Amino acid sequence: MPMSWFLLSLALGRSPVVVSLERLVEPHDTARCSLGLSCHLWDGDVLCLPGSIESAPGPVLVPTCLQTELVLRCPQETDCALCVRVVVHLAVHGGWEEPEEGENSDLELQEPRNASLLAQVVLSFQAYPTTRCALLEIQGSAVFDCFEAGLGAEVRIWSYTQPRYQKELNVTQQLPDCRGLEVRDSIQSCWALPWLNVSADGDSVHLVLDVSEEQNFGFLLYWDQVQGPLKPWRYKNLTGPQTITLNHTDLVPCLCIQVWPLEPDSVRTSFCPFREDPRAHRNLWHIARLQVLSPGRWQLNAPCSLPAKVALCWQAPDQVPCQPLVPPMLQENVTVNKPHEFPSVRGHPNLCVQVSSLEKVQFQECLWADSLGPFKDDMLLVEMKTGLDSTSVCALEPSGCTVLPSNASTRAAGLGEQLLQDFRTHQCEQLWKDDDLGALWACPMDKYIHRRWVLVWLFCLLLVAALSFFLLLKKDRMKAAPRARTTLLLHSAEGEGYERLVGALASALSQLPLGVAVDLWSRRELSAHGALAWFHEQRRRTLQEDGMVVLLFSQAAVAQCQQWLQHQTVGPGPHDALASWLSCVLPDFLQGRAAGRYVGVYFDGLLHPDAVPAPFRAAPLFSLPSQLPGFLDVLLGGCARSSGRPADRVERVAQALRAALDSCNLQSGAPGNYSEAWDPGPYPAL
Repeated sequence: MPMSWFLLSLALGRSPVVVSLERLVEPHDTARCSLGLSCHLWDGDVLCLPGSIESAPGPVLVPTCLQTELVLRCPQETDCALCVRVVVHLAVHGGWEEPEEGENSDLELQEPRNASLLAQVVLSFQAYPTTRCALLEIQGSAVFDCFEAGLGAEVRIWSYTQPRYQKELNVTQQLPDCRGLEVRDSIQSCWALPWLNVSADGDSVHLVLDVSEEQNFGFLLYWDQVQGPLKPWRYKNLTGPQTITLNHTDLVPCLCIQVWPLEPDSVRTSFCPFREDPRAHRNLWHIARLQVLSPGRWQLNAPCSLPAKVALCWQAPDQVPCQPLVPPMLQENVTVNKPHEFPSVRGHPNLCVQVSSLEKVQFQECLWADSLGPFKDDMLLVEMKTGLDSTSVCALEPSGCTVLPSNASTRAAGLGEQLLQDFRTHQCEQLWKDDDLGALWACPMDKYIHRRWVLVWLFCLLLVAALSFFLLLKKDRMKAAPRARTTLLLHSAEGEGYERLVGALASALSQLPLGVAVDLWSRRELSAHGALAWFHEQRRRTLQEDGMVVLLFSQAAVAQCQQWLQHQTVGPGPHDALASWLSCVLPDFLQGRAAGRYVGVYFDGLLHPDAVPAPFRAAPLFSLPSQLPGFLDVLLGGCARSSGRPADRVERVAQALRAALDSCNLQSGAPGNYSEAWDPGPYPAL
């Protein structure tokens, strides 16, 4: 049975109260002072130029309190306007300066100290789209009638002296609308105002607009932004009465409603009925998305502001969940639809970002996963400040941070002395440092595993040798399992977005029975041995093992290949990677040795196939992800049967490429605001 969810009026607040206002018949602005004092209101408006604060030469009158009151200005009985009365209280500030000793002062020429003090007070009024300033000459408290304002508007009022002797007083006030006042018969713009109720029935939310027959009015649903203009969602011109139905999944806290009669200068009434609705807050977290823009940069996209905190965490290969690095790093507030980054953090595949709300992790993304490869078996050491010149070191483990050295029965405690030795001799990689808080270090664990398990490996080798001998005896009954083919990816420097796309392709291929080599994962080796030596060695090894070399063509790669073919050289670029692999692979194409050893690739929407230079078309050329099935068949060769269903295999790689390709296309265009970064898609018509 349908039940009413809640009933809301258009008045401000959860429990609206109807207010009766004083009526003014005077059509012009007036000013009056407290009993026995004088006031003078300057004709017309003045310039709103507060200027800088000056020192007072003697006692002056300055504003001490600013109050407002709503009244109605009614030149006629049924033609009223909402008006804001301003009350300013003043007091004497400062004292008389005493004449210096020996100074000749003529008492008859001195101004009497009990003379009246005159103050010029500026009242500044701001309410979109109106801004006014009025100038009063007053002594004591004064009343100004009045600043006209729109119903339901937010007004801001400032008061300061001219010249200024102190900081201005200010007050901000939200004015009621037609339903919050006894004005429906007095203000003509309220006569045709639509009445609106909100109710719910199951999974549907009903907006019921009580409008007279055949009355035309505007209806707008929008997201109310804390900063910046409102963001429209749905807009319709309707004829009353109307009932508009929304799905409960459309509700978010900042979803607001605005209605107005389709008449010139009509009053627009807005309210936001879902700010306290728990269901709307749950929907907001379901809609929000954490997007990795580039290695180390990310953005939380959502239609409304979110009370969220962000912190880095450490994701070891065998540990769930990711362990927050607080302390020594501090949590930070998240601003939605704005790029964030960790500029002082060095990239590592195990570093991830966690977005939390009310102590619950809502999102997690590993910022360098695509560019630096899979998780590493590294131990994270936390260096903490314990004194002015002293620090302590602990190893982050699932049970907590183990102080080194330690007698605990944990992995880090057993290797405590070796880890501390690596830390002191700078064999660990520093990921982050703060002079006041501490530092983070990543220490490789491969060598410790090799030392501890050397006897086990010897036993395993003997066992493998025995099994191999047995298999040789039975080779006519056994079939060798196909080996994972080696795949070498060669690309040019095209920017962060393209680099992330290459990393996504490499990561996806590594999940298949393929051994993937790419320079993004071997930057230490490139720095140590040089790009030319690294590419030459990787190409030689790949071809010796019957692997495939994949040439990734982009706009920059094509341009530099054409330059190489014409001049046998490549101009200065981000680095010499392209020149290195061109010198390795081009002879194979020119001498007819490319078939069966090379394959060309370009990405959908980023390059036209005719742009690939003619010499490189001797090898198969594929566009990804549209031609993934044929590309994977060429790469896998005899391993295709053991790598699962072809459709599943293609879909896994396609999903990874589509996400990275969308991010690359987004970064190649102009970075935008929330409407560009977060698009919920088309909505049904009202």
